Amino acid sequence: MEDQEIRSLLSRLARPHASGGQVIERAAILAEGAEFPAIMAWITAHAGQPEATTAPSSVGGLHSSRMNEGGEPDRRAPQRYVLPTATLG
Repeated sequence: MEDQEIRSLLSRLARPHASGGQVIERAAILAEGAEFPAIMAWITAHAGQPEATTAPSSVGGLHSSRMNEGGEPDRRAPQRYVLPTATLG
């Protein structure tokens, strides 16, 4: 994909983020098809970062089955990516 095609696609998928930048859902990028690696490379090259997640408030509990044998939470791919202000504009 060309730079302008990716920029146009992300402009369509993005929404405002509290930081002032734009946030894009990983699921929306995946739904666009086989160009996922190229889109992710573009996001990384343009200072895009995975959205920070909050740490769990307790260990175990309702979702303790999601813990691995070492007692640490499963490592999953980020759900959203944040682009700095004016990256898509």
